Amino acid sequence: MRRPLEDVTILAIEQYGAGPWGTVHLADLGARIIKLEDPGSKGDIGRYVPPFQEGEDSLFFETFCHNKESISLDLRSAEGRATFERLVPHADAVFSNLRGDGPGKLKILYDDLKHLNPAIVCCSLSGFGMTGPRAAEGGYDYIAQGMAGWMSLTGDPDGPPVKSGLSLVDMSTGYAAALALMCALWRARRDNEGCDVDVSLFETALNLDMYVTTWHLSRGWEPIRTRNSQHPSVVPFGNFPTADGWVVIACPKQKFFEHLVGALGIEWMLEDERYATMAARLTNREACAAELEQVLTTRTTDEWLPIFAAADVPSGPIYSVEQACADPQTIARDLIAETEHPVLGTVRQIRSPLRMPGAAEELKPAPKRGEHTRLVLQQLAGMDDAEIDALAAAGAFGDVKV
Repeated sequence: MRRPLEDVTILAIEQYGAGPWGTVHLADLGARIIKLEDPGSKGDIGRYVPPFQEGEDSLFFETFCHNKESISLDLRSAEGRATFERLVPHADAVFSNLRGDGPGKLKILYDDLKHLNPAIVCCSLSGFGMTGPRAAEGGYDYIAQGMAGWMSLTGDPDGPPVKSGLSLVDMSTGYAAALALMCALWRARRDNEGCDVDVSLFETALNLDMYVTTWHLSRGWEPIRTRNSQHPSVVPFGNFPTADGWVVIACPKQKFFEHLVGALGIEWMLEDERYATMAARLTNREACAAELEQVLTTRTTDEWLPIFAAADVPSGPIYSVEQACADPQTIARDLIAETEHPVLGTVRQIRSPLRMPGAAEELKPAPKRGEHTRLVLQQLAGMDDAEIDALAAAGAFGDVKV
């Protein structure tokens, strides 16, 4: 079976996290992702992120850049720019994650490239977008989590602002950019007209505030933090202590609360007006949690989970990363991919969640910097060895031997 995106070619001026995260999922679905790495900065900074880094290889880089190709190209040189323009007619998209004013300065906007390829899609992922007073500012996940209100919503009520344990704004924006790029590509193939795509960390993070901003903007609701990561409006729904750890319990429907109190042997709560309805439990959040915790702390997590499963109570353990990777569901779904890297040895990582026929079953190691320069220029730009050697002598590829 043909891979879903095997007829898609993307020139990616990308580095570090958010941008490469978006394109790596397209690569896993068969898209040809050609990283254009700047020789002046020694390529994607992700190559040098510790720990587990040797030379220009790192496990961080493997996570974001497997199944991709790399060419070394100095876009600021005349020779490098001319080479780039030879590639654009044979690509479907030019993807970048620079500051918002970066695509304009580098002349990789649609208006800069449409004479070379009217259907080219030019996708920018930046901190704050390509317009507005913050367009030229650098943006990072931590900053976006703070500015979009995430940190004000996270943590215990009396604690400091807290970020998510993972760079979820980076990852979410990567997914958003990949979706937007593919939608624009679909239209470009239909209408033979490309466009600019403008995606930002800040807007993605703000959008992911979801109903919280709707409540605030529509009714003036002021968000609050909740103890033990409880849901802001559904009770009980959150983390609860057991005799030896923690368990997540979710009761987004009345029937699940009824199942829960039955499993705990405290059906009397259904007759108590403080807890009988979802609205009443929200008003009496702390008292409800206290009643549940009193019973939950009498048994271990492993003792409670089968009881909840039998009673149809949505629940789960709070795992360490090690435990999550060893869960039977992880194993049954074959979620761990293994590749052999010439420098890093055996690399084990989690597969893309985008499962469909033709998605990558085996992952190729991330490319060496500039590894595919000659191959890409021959295949896409139709250059011969003499022309490529002349460009190398002129410095178009920097220090990379092609």
